[in-house]
Amino acid sequence: MYHQPHVQTAASPPDAYESLRQRVFGGVHEDDLELPGLEVMPGEIELQSLWFAGAFGDRFVGTRGETVWIRQFGHWNHSAGPDFTECAVEVDGEVRRGDIEFDPDARDWERHGHGASEGFDRVELHVFVSAPEGVEVYTRTSRHRAVPQVRLTREQLQAGLGRPRAQAEARLGRCSTPLAEWPAERIERLIEQAALFRLQAKGARLRRTAACHGSSEAVYQAMAEALGYRHNRLPMRVLAQRLPLARLRGLKAREREARLFGHAGFLSADQHRRAGEAARPYLRGLWDCWWKEQAGRAGQRPSPPWKAAGSRPGNHPQRRLGAMAQLIERWPLVERAMDPARPFEPRLWQREVESLRHEFWSFHYTLTSNARAADKAVALIGAARAADLLANVIYPWREREDPTAWEVYRALPAGLDNQSVRRAGIRLFGRRRDGARFRRRLHQQQGLLQLYADFCLVDDSGCDECDFPERLRDLEPDD
Repeated sequence: MYHQPHVQTAASPPDAYESLRQRVFGGVHEDDLELPGLEVMPGEIELQSLWFAGAFGDRFVGTRGETVWIRQFGHWNHSAGPDFTECAVEVDGEVRRGDIEFDPDARDWERHGHGASEGFDRVELHVFVSAPEGVEVYTRTSRHRAVPQVRLTREQLQAGLGRPRAQAEARLGRCSTPLAEWPAERIERLIEQAALFRLQAKGARLRRTAACHGSSEAVYQAMAEALGYRHNRLPMRVLAQRLPLARLRGLKAREREARLFGHAGFLSADQHRRAGEAARPYLRGLWDCWWKEQAGRAGQRPSPPWKAAGSRPGNHPQRRLGAMAQLIERWPLVERAMDPARPFEPRLWQREVESLRHEFWSFHYTLTSNARAADKAVALIGAARAADLLANVIYPWREREDPTAWEVYRALPAGLDNQSVRRAGIRLFGRRRDGARFRRRLHQQQGLLQLYADFCLVDDSGCDECDFPERLRDLEPDD
């Protein structure tokens, strides 16, 4: 049953923020809008990852007008052959079982020789992003069977890709002038509207993935992405998609960790020789579990590259994987938080997550650490990251069904500021002495991030042509 979240303050309904966005962008003709983020098109792996997560939806219109419904997204194939296998696709009411091929360009089918390969004869759908204008591109198998095609629409790409992630400058924005005249309570209502919009948008994304793979897999993928921090979100998400939760939970702890580090590309045969003495026993145990399986990975498609440079030692991607392994070990802790029918105390949950320990990763930063990271255990998941899991996974999941979720979420204290929150604060409230009051709670930080993403990150005119300040002046006091 759907429960409308109750907002205790005088905040507008949940769709008020969407109404504001429409006021800003509603006068722009569709043809004048560039697809967000497509100035630098995401790579093929990222596009396939979004497809597999259901980010583009599951119902489409084929290039010949067919109705296409992805009833089963199947398995993401890591080796040679079609991208997704064991799928179920309904085309004009007929259910077809087979494979799906996803390409950035429609012509990739022939460029890569799929039309002449028997290994692609079971493909039942060819999905692509772009195609040459004015030219009809056919998809056929080696047996000359026509394969239905789906070209992702502008709207589907916008929904899946989100908005650009280039950083806007941390300087005073024109919107700070009208906002300087607003009473604090009115600003708090605006931020609250943006926070609720963001929470529900994240929940919708989770439910799209859950419709494809089940609720536990959806939450698992989202938590992996959140643990990847800013630089390794994509590699963590792809790894979680390639190693489903159900498969990992059926393994012993050391086997599970070997799969995670092995598939991530962090294990090699001679690694223990470069490792410090304290790390060698752990590495040997991982390799003993991994060496047989890795022998069968010849020809596997590469994963997105990991980025370790510039991150704090405790945030090294190898240590983030260690934290993920321990979270899987304690998965009932996550399951309790996912159940909206059960009482949920977020501060208690945070303490439990922060208390997770591992015999190796609580004391080391990398697999080849030459010495212990610390004599005292260092948290695998700190307070700020536990709060991030609440904001980006748990509460977006609970909000729709738990009538108390929004009230409790609004009361949570803020985590540590990040660059985007600070930039948004400077842009919006640089003229106000009380600007810090709008970052004290977790939902306020999330609301600022939404405002920053929706307006600052899509403006490439240095504020000169942004319509947001004028729309703020036009808003009625109770909007």
